[in-house]
Amino acid sequence: MKSAAIVFIFSILALTTSAQNLHIGAYGGLSNYQGDLVDKVFDIKQTNGAIGLTAHYELTDKFLLRAAYTYAKVNGADYYNSDSSLKARNLSFESSISEFSVVGEYYFFNLYERRLSPYVFGGAAVFHFSPYTYDTKGEHTHLQQLSTEGQGLPGYKKPYKLTQLAIPFGGGLRFALNDNVRIGLELGLRKLFTDYLDDVSTVYADQNELLAFKGPEAVELAYRGDELQNSNLTYPAAGSQRGGAKLKDWYYFTGLNISLRLGSKGTGGGFGNRRMGCPTNPN
Repeated sequence: MKSAAIVFIFSILALTTSAQNLHIGAYGGLSNYQGDLVDKVFDIKQTNGAIGLTAHYELTDKFLLRAAYTYAKVNGADYYNSDSSLKARNLSFESSISEFSVVGEYYFFNLYERRLSPYVFGGAAVFHFSPYTYDTKGEHTHLQQLSTEGQGLPGYKKPYKLTQLAIPFGGGLRFALNDNVRIGLELGLRKLFTDYLDDVSTVYADQNELLAFKGPEAVELAYRGDELQNSNLTYPAAGSQRGGAKLKDWYYFTGLNISLRLGSKGTGGGFGNRRMGCPTNPN
């Protein structure tokens, strides 16, 4: 995703040719994931951080284009699951996410005339991820290369790609300190087209095939119920349910964005000044 960050920077440089319509900003907040290892909408124990850079370009006073680069982390673990059968599966993952997105934002009120406006947004994004876990020795291990559900083995589906498309959408509230500085509170969801953000989706691969093609570590991390205390569980039969492929994974951000407009537009130079137009003379 380094290339996405470079595209973002050059996009900003190109837009500065019309700087009075350009707002640059920074984002910070919380990141969450929902999928086979987390079924709650918000679980504070499995919440991480997100940071990013943004650039808004005003097409009109109420409709803006936004380009953004966001870096976040997500994780999930059966350890926190309320379902005892899923807790016994004992799987877990973590992943960093690097995302480049372009969305359109629509404001219900003109922020040059009012201080506060709700807004909605939607667009497209490309993101990179790589799920990993920690083995019994505490060593950091990436999971995609292990084909934990047989991906890439003869007779199984192809390996999932680590760079994917997503549809970002959501909404928030933005407050104008003046004509140039704005602060927003936002919830942004990402509809994914993969169910492998957490490396869990379908069924268990055949243990012997997995061992032959990928080695003992792949078998060890494909099923981890035998690591639990007093467990007499063994590796499940090939084809046994491991995850649920019908519903794709999600990730989402909640946080604050502050932006500063480059150049000057209207009369709103200082705090409290608003571009409200000139008062009319009643006479």
